[in-house]
Amino acid sequence: MLFRQGSPPRATYLFKHALVQDAAYGTLLREARRALHARIAQTLESQFSEIAENQPELLARHYTEAALIEKAAALWCKAGRQSLSRSAFVEAVAHFTRGISQLEILQVTMPLIGERIEAQINLGNALIDVKGHAAPETKAAFRRAHDLMKQSEELGESFDDSQLRLRVLNGLFLNAYVAFDGDLMHEIAAETLTLAEKQGTAKSLLMAHGIIGWTLVLTGNAAEGRARIDHALALCNPPNHFRTGPTDARATRLSTRAMALWLLGYPAAAQADVDQAIARAREIGEAGTLMLALGISNYTQILGRNAAGAGAFSDELAALADEKSASLRKAEAVFQRGCALALSGRFAEAVQAIATGVMAWRSTGSTCWTPLHMSFLANVHARLGEFGDARRCIAEALRASEASKETWFDAEIHRISGEIALSGELDKAKAEACFERALAVARQQQAKSFELRAATSMARLLRDRGKRNEARDLLTPIYGWFTEGFDTLDLKEAKALLDELHA
Repeated sequence: MLFRQGSPPRATYLFKHALVQDAAYGTLLREARRALHARIAQTLESQFSEIAENQPELLARHYTEAALIEKAAALWCKAGRQSLSRSAFVEAVAHFTRGISQLEILQVTMPLIGERIEAQINLGNALIDVKGHAAPETKAAFRRAHDLMKQSEELGESFDDSQLRLRVLNGLFLNAYVAFDGDLMHEIAAETLTLAEKQGTAKSLLMAHGIIGWTLVLTGNAAEGRARIDHALALCNPPNHFRTGPTDARATRLSTRAMALWLLGYPAAAQADVDQAIARAREIGEAGTLMLALGISNYTQILGRNAAGAGAFSDELAALADEKSASLRKAEAVFQRGCALALSGRFAEAVQAIATGVMAWRSTGSTCWTPLHMSFLANVHARLGEFGDARRCIAEALRASEASKETWFDAEIHRISGEIALSGELDKAKAEACFERALAVARQQQAKSFELRAATSMARLLRDRGKRNEARDLLTPIYGWFTEGFDTLDLKEAKALLDELHA
């Protein structure tokens, strides 16, 4: 029944077949089996410390089978943390799930509630990359952590671990952001700031100001959002490199500030932040942080019409997401690749890639970026002469903005509506109204880059209607406002139009 390799006491014994092993194992009585598993685990811990340290899941399995629940739970969670540190997200989910199942067997105590909350947060962070921020499983993990905090209060004891509370709020914020709910994001951000100010540590304030800043940017207040993110970045300058969630705080905040800077009319500063964010992500060598930095930073490349940059980022993101089985990032990479194709003028290929990416993105429960997604798709349909589809998509973009309050892209939605009216309906009056609306929104949001783009579209329309002086007077001041980024397509096109109008 057995093979022996070597000589006692250094011999190794192997069953001749796995079925023989299973049969032998099945004949053991429950208590005898548990005792053997306990001996194996204790021997590994006492005599093979390197194995015990590097393979906690091996000990966890033996302690689980030995019904030593508390020990098993701790080791499953340790195995999960080790997997997270290696960006082995699928493995981490499995380990934390086993650990939580063991913790739930134990009698509820305050220390145990803390361990369960910690495990639920870590499970949620692992699920972010496996399933997506807004997936039902991810939401459930963070909601369970929140419920456990309430349970501690029902037991008559206050759960006072502020760091865990902040991490739970961060997880709930990520759920609300990716399944975009502007009102809920503001609510969670305010609660986070209140708790952070009470705690008063740099790490907690960094988290709060970063969350508030990103919320403000995406709900149409890039100026104040940029100020908040500036504050957050000041708090995580060296030597204070913090993790405020599943990713590195500095790389995350640089990626988000880049978009705010681009919107506010500072494309060169935005690119500098993108470069720093990617460099920081590469430096720390974490797949989750690099995927986030690539994904968020690439929206700045797309907004700036940098086809080469957008293509390179999306290709790298796709490869890394595929390696890590990160479904949300895979979908994001497909959509962003479609945008890069569109920026390169390859519209027929772009329309399929964008549509496929959007469908995959939504399958994870994610709805953020829908105004941009559908506007880009509308523009590509219009370039292909598919004006019915273009109007349908741009209408969906506007509905999504109004429903979710993800309003940062509104100026571009109205401008693209005007371009569709010009090319698809030859309705100059409608186009002019759309461009006027785009200008008004951009000015109200202080979105100088969108104001320049809307002014350029309006100036072209005025020129074509013989109103050259009005066109020049509209475009000159906004172009003159810019102090950088003169090598970008938007500023080059505005300059070429101004030169024509002055001729």
